[in-house]
Amino acid sequence: MFKNKSYIGISFIILIFGIYAVPKIISRIQNSDVVKADRLDKVSSTSEAEGGLVKIGPAPKFELTNQDNKKINNDSYKGKVYVLEFFFTTCPSICPKMNQSMLVLEKKFFGNPNFGIVTITIDPKHDTPEVLKTHAELLGVKSSNWNFLTGDRQTIFDLANKGFNLYAGENSKVSGGFEHSGMFALIDKNGDIRCRKDEFGNPILYYDGLEKSGVRDIQQDISILLAE
Repeated sequence: MFKNKSYIGISFIILIFGIYAVPKIISRIQNSDVVKADRLDKVSSTSEAEGGLVKIGPAPKFELTNQDNKKINNDSYKGKVYVLEFFFTTCPSICPKMNQSMLVLEKKFFGNPNFGIVTITIDPKHDTPEVLKTHAELLGVKSSNWNFLTGDRQTIFDLANKGFNLYAGENSKVSGGFEHSGMFALIDKNGDIRCRKDEFGNPILYYDGLEKSGVRDIQQDISILLAE
């Protein structure tokens, strides 16, 4: 007898569920939306939002000397999308990889007058314009919009650490005597730092210049900004 009551109770619950859920399932099928649960809907919305790049704020002002002994500043890149990094020519660790990543970007957008690259040394005592020019030639740099910059040491360190918040420092205990971030900054035609969002909807701020995924992402976002 108790078993019969249990079956009746379960049958009643199933009936109520069917009355509530079946119309919704049918509606989802009719709208070709059956594979999208509420959680998937939220993920989809986040992905679509990532297509619009976040504006972080204006890039800090700079004026430094390039490999041809010419003064280069923010206005030199006005109306251009550009990528910026900090490095030094005698770096034995991450700089060669960063330079190779920049070469990938140069090749991808070569010939586009609205794209450029800025590479700033954190060892200006050694990296004179002449040294930077030789370094650019050894890398095989072809773009006239890729400037290797040097200048006052403290100005450069302030630009890295306080301006862009991309760490750069002198450390006698590490190979090469300097350490710095391996990240790339992306700046749009109006001089604003831009970036995409991560999977949680947070701005990534900068792009990893050491990973293929970071180079892929920044390529995609450069294309977006060039089209704006």
